[in-house]
Amino acid sequence: MSWREFWNRQNTIYVNDRHRALHDDQVARGICGLVRTPADIVLDYGCGDASEGETVATKCARLYLYDAAPTVRARLRERFAGTAGIEVLGEEGLAGVADGALDLIVVNSVLQYVPKRDFEALLDGFRAKLNPDGRLVLADIISPDASALGDIGALLGFALRGGFLVAACAGLVATFFSDYRKLRAQFGLTRYGEDEMKALLVAHGFTATRSPVNIGHNQTRMMFEARPEAK
Repeated sequence: MSWREFWNRQNTIYVNDRHRALHDDQVARGICGLVRTPADIVLDYGCGDASEGETVATKCARLYLYDAAPTVRARLRERFAGTAGIEVLGEEGLAGVADGALDLIVVNSVLQYVPKRDFEALLDGFRAKLNPDGRLVLADIISPDASALGDIGALLGFALRGGFLVAACAGLVATFFSDYRKLRAQFGLTRYGEDEMKALLVAHGFTATRSPVNIGHNQTRMMFEARPEAK
């Protein structure tokens, strides 16, 4: 099984519906905070189920949702069928977005599942789709020295504040025996140091800064904002 196959089927990454709802709400609010004007055209790349997509769509002119997993795209199309301002993209649809059309691309909690060689190809594609004043935001980046204990602590703190602590504890036990843990042991998670990420972005035509706050509950992870350099 690959990471894409894992996300293409049912999984237990969220311990219950409350966990999923609170997570999606936090992510949506984080993306809303990145939208500069109501005229912005936004791509949420690797969006997952994006249950709060309508919230983001109220802040921008158009929201494109892309996920690599076909089953996720099918759920998105069903959920947002007829919703003004939201378009769910597959591979062809994403390729068909005009160069220079996007004001903001958000890639949240995705790159840990993408090999570094594939990420570099993605960067070139992202740069082409952004307009000269556009921004690329890479969030939930795991540093080389981050530990699983940091993720566990962040989850338990989130669960305590959100009222699902018992479910989170049970979920951690279930994760230990899950396919997620097996895949993480087999493939690992892709990690980037701050200087490494900035250097990669610069090498692919961006200027880059690290943001002080990450999207979502896990502040042990990093977020970067990049802008295309003038050609």
